[in-house]
Amino acid sequence: MPELEVHREEGEPHDPFGQRVGVLAGIIAVVLAVITISSHRAHTAAVMERSAANDQWSFYQAKRMKYHSVELGRELVSVLGTASPEAPKMLERYASEQLRYDKESEEIQAEAKKKESESEVAEQRALRFDLGEGLLEIGLVMTSLYFISRKRLFPVGGVLAAALGVVIGASGYLVH
Repeated sequence: MPELEVHREEGEPHDPFGQRVGVLAGIIAVVLAVITISSHRAHTAAVMERSAANDQWSFYQAKRMKYHSVELGRELVSVLGTASPEAPKMLERYASEQLRYDKESEEIQAEAKKKESESEVAEQRALRFDLGEGLLEIGLVMTSLYFISRKRLFPVGGVLAAALGVVIGASGYLVH
């Protein structure tokens, strides 16, 4: 395996500050990668939670339709089936089914609201990761501009943007 050789132009001065800026840019890039991965995972979690909430709301609607069907059957038996000897038993069965569907739909509704809440938390977490990611990218680019301009202002601005990105990105881990 050939060894890595670093070539410099002849007469090029040694730049210790540039070396530190290079290492700093590498560190910013690593933190950026971590925040980017966290952002992608948070977005995926938000989509999955939203999908689960939608599934629960669909299930809730199905239960409510069954409830209303039983309610309609109960009303029809009350109006049309009063002469039938089976009417009281049917009305009793319909009443118990109505209670069951009502209880089940309340539980499903609570689960759907919980999933919506979890989705909103994941979306807030993803937003913080996105903001942190953007600031880290700006910091990395600004820091790298030192190598073109040799102006120390760029790494200073880059460090400030990256530090703010780290703080905002790390706050995404605190959202619960």
